[in-house]
Amino acid sequence: MKVKFTHFNRYLAWLFMTLLVGICQPGHAQSPGTITVKGIVKDATGGPLPGASIKVVSTGQGVVSDVNGLFRLTVNDGATLSISFVGLTTKTVQVDKNNTNIVVVLDDNDKKLSEVVVVGYGTQKRSDVTGSVTSVPKARLSQLPVTNVLQAVEGAVAGVTVAAPSSVPGSQPTATIRGQNSISAASGPFVVVDGIPLTKSGGSLNDINPNDIASMEILKDASAVAIYGANGSQGVILITTKRGTTGKPVIRYNGYGGYENLGHILEPRGPAAFTQKFLDYEAQNNLKQQFPEPVYNNSERANYAAGHTIDWVKESTQQGIMQDHNLSVSGGTPDVKYFLSADYLKQKGVIKGYQYNRASVRSNLDVNVTSFLSVGANLYFANNNYDGGRANLLNATAMSPYGNEYNADGTYTIYPMAPEQLYTNPLLGLTTDQINRSVNISGNGYAQITFGGVLKGLKYRLNAGYTYLPTRVDSYSGRLANTPLGSATALSSETNSYTLDNLLLYTRDFGKHRIDFTGLYSTQQRKYFTSGIAGTGYINDGLSFNQIGIGSTISGATVNGSFSGTYSDRYALNSQMGRLNYSYDSRYLLTLTVRRDGSSVFGANTSKYGWFPVAAAGWNVSNERFLKDSKWVNNLKLRASYGKTGNEAVSVYRTITSDGTVRFPFNGVSNIGVQASNLGNRNLHWETTNEGNIAADFSVLNSRLSGTVEYYDSRTYGLLLNRALPLITGYSQVVDNIGKVANKGVEVTLNTRNIDAPNFKWESTIVFAANKNKIVDLYGDGKNDIGNRWFIGKPIGVIYDYKMTGVWQTGEDASKQDPGAKPGDLKFADTNGDGKITADDKVIQGQTAPKWTGGLTNTFHYKNFNLSIFIQTAQGMLKNNADLNYADESGRRNTPAAIGYWTPTNGNQEFQSLSYTNTRGYGYPRDASYTRIKDITFSYVVPQKLLEKAHIAGLTLYASGRNLKTFTNWIGWDPEQSFYTRGTSNSGANQSAYTADWTNNYPVTRTIIIGANISLK
Repeated sequence: MKVKFTHFNRYLAWLFMTLLVGICQPGHAQSPGTITVKGIVKDATGGPLPGASIKVVSTGQGVVSDVNGLFRLTVNDGATLSISFVGLTTKTVQVDKNNTNIVVVLDDNDKKLSEVVVVGYGTQKRSDVTGSVTSVPKARLSQLPVTNVLQAVEGAVAGVTVAAPSSVPGSQPTATIRGQNSISAASGPFVVVDGIPLTKSGGSLNDINPNDIASMEILKDASAVAIYGANGSQGVILITTKRGTTGKPVIRYNGYGGYENLGHILEPRGPAAFTQKFLDYEAQNNLKQQFPEPVYNNSERANYAAGHTIDWVKESTQQGIMQDHNLSVSGGTPDVKYFLSADYLKQKGVIKGYQYNRASVRSNLDVNVTSFLSVGANLYFANNNYDGGRANLLNATAMSPYGNEYNADGTYTIYPMAPEQLYTNPLLGLTTDQINRSVNISGNGYAQITFGGVLKGLKYRLNAGYTYLPTRVDSYSGRLANTPLGSATALSSETNSYTLDNLLLYTRDFGKHRIDFTGLYSTQQRKYFTSGIAGTGYINDGLSFNQIGIGSTISGATVNGSFSGTYSDRYALNSQMGRLNYSYDSRYLLTLTVRRDGSSVFGANTSKYGWFPVAAAGWNVSNERFLKDSKWVNNLKLRASYGKTGNEAVSVYRTITSDGTVRFPFNGVSNIGVQASNLGNRNLHWETTNEGNIAADFSVLNSRLSGTVEYYDSRTYGLLLNRALPLITGYSQVVDNIGKVANKGVEVTLNTRNIDAPNFKWESTIVFAANKNKIVDLYGDGKNDIGNRWFIGKPIGVIYDYKMTGVWQTGEDASKQDPGAKPGDLKFADTNGDGKITADDKVIQGQTAPKWTGGLTNTFHYKNFNLSIFIQTAQGMLKNNADLNYADESGRRNTPAAIGYWTPTNGNQEFQSLSYTNTRGYGYPRDASYTRIKDITFSYVVPQKLLEKAHIAGLTLYASGRNLKTFTNWIGWDPEQSFYTRGTSNSGANQSAYTADWTNNYPVTRTIIIGANISLK
């Protein structure tokens, strides 16, 4: 469901209708033949509707529902009631002495002309919007077990690609809106919460409790994002949190709990298959069996003889548990409204040691100080906890089933397959100490002055926001974790940021003319500081990281990727913006926007400022005379926009030439010298995107079918790329404004009402998006950059590799095409026809981003029961499959049972032999398309008559499941996520710092929860 009205508008309607009914209606005493009807009015999501009008059809007698959506009315037995709310479909209900307790659910109004959406620095009626603004269905913001709200958006909004590279508890999904506009710069959207930027404050969407979100809009085209200028080139996500309402306090509790398990297990080979693979490995490599037992290492022999095996994946995983508890209180008077919320989320991961806890508190306050002055404050606190050592799933899949998990004293064996030392025990990480925590303390406030008289319609608003984010990451790896001397690090950082927005708002109606002007002057600043210390050489592990200074070797830890000890930076942005919306007779719409941004990241030889103008127009065709009485076209709006946006694209200080330190020996003494580090470019300026967008919003066939179709075409130029330099200069590269990228695509959203019977309804929502991305130019010379796999005319992310055509079989002659190839080796195509396989035979085989994405939601309502089924798909993407490239370690580790291998007898054409060495670095690209049953939610709204005695205003019980089933041809843990066959060293300090790739080898999880939403009177 889209966001219809702000809470403020709903309660104004309630107050007005209450007053009107109270004035116009005489009192009614109970008399013979009358009954007292009690009920509750709800919207399509099950939330109460305050201010709904309940009238008797025959007499006009009526009341208004209270703040909890409740009403009570005395009527004649057999009367028919009409229940209505502005913007929603009116319903009629017949009542009698056997039907005096009723629940009424009002569905969306067909034309949705009164729907209010947030468009940035204000709101607009949906019918007046000229840009591409999509509201996230409200039903996806509740009753789903997600820790990050982007997880609920995945696949549900056309043109927004959300990917989850890892399912590590507390990890953040990535989002791309309308394709990748920049080659090397970040392509994530700009996130704004209650008018204050979250993205550049150092915070993340992990800090936002989904239960606090009232609405979420996504701005996609140039017209919609122009008001955010440089910040909006990659799209904008606007989040509005819940506010207080007029009326007595309303207490709500939303809680759920359930379990998680692995959505799919890439099972290692069992004992029999493992030993057979070892025998085949020895045969194919002409090796003599070392032991009588068919195992590689001496330590495995006793377990093989005794028939003792270990399921290492089972030992490294556990039953995951997820629970969330949210309690809120809202209420107020017409002049003072409040909303208080507290939330606690706890997630125990499916891999041992992984966990995520979040505790948050929010307070929103709105006060009408006088008739012309209103003020408000939003205070928010969130604590994120990722503490704990972690098991290593990568090593768990590598272990021999005949390995040894424990030593005789009960400690973990360092090398379960001794003397093999390539892989350590996957459980060693559980013996390490780690504290990993972050805090977000945010305070936002506003003051708004409303003018009257000749200045009627004019408002001035000041928005101010401050955010403080401290983090702490301390770790210690000791002897039990294969660090004989002990290794400790302590890292801390803090980010301070503020935003000040000065807004001038003017709205007036002149007959059929309506103008809406927004003017802005804004300033933002962020300061960041981090420091770290590292130590090694401790006489025991008792003090962990609590006294790093007593180690034998102390140094500054690596911070911010490459700096030692400490690092700090400062970022600032100044902006001015003007936006004019004009409407004539709600038929002809025009939006003109211009924004000017100045950023501190750009060079001294530039003005640092950029101008970003946009124009958009709309035509409400259905308001024209020739369509007003149409029986099959209920609503039709055409809109178009064109304009320019910018992207800073680089981090701070890239325009400044800087040097780094290096140690060198001189006269037998270690000295510190200076070496070239970063070559600055004082001429750096904005990446700029020009985008055009055309769209149609429609509703036809008595509103049984409605939706939006959009087409966009964007060109980004002045890309900030690294230009290669001759090494004789002392620098290998410099950032420069070069290159062009293009994106174009189609987005479709369809809503259908398939069945609309009194007791049964079936609705569907279909979203589809196709994007075509290509590089137009790189360095101005028309040449490709093969080293980075960037090709002019092709997408930014492509698979460029040899084309595998099969496996060389016994008896085939490879000498003319691939001399040296033997039976069991991979066979590649000679694409250039020169009779040999060289790097010139590599070809572009596909793109890494999906060619199209889609989602299908089917929602069924039967009386008080509701069922929602959401299916997501991503098609046309190719990924390198690292799981297929185990051959060089085949004799030393276990491998997935789903991955076969060639033998002289099976003649396999898909997998290589166990003796094959991948000297060409072939990436094993495979189709990663998938379709997933993303979530199913079943809910039951308890009838009001059952809740009366318990003084409960509303109760909804629900069960929900996520990632229930994936359909794909991909062989691996999951086609969406990235896994590594072999990370960096898993021993010593590297493991304690958790910087190795294996930490993200965390499969997609299936979550099943049950929950309840309760409202108290």
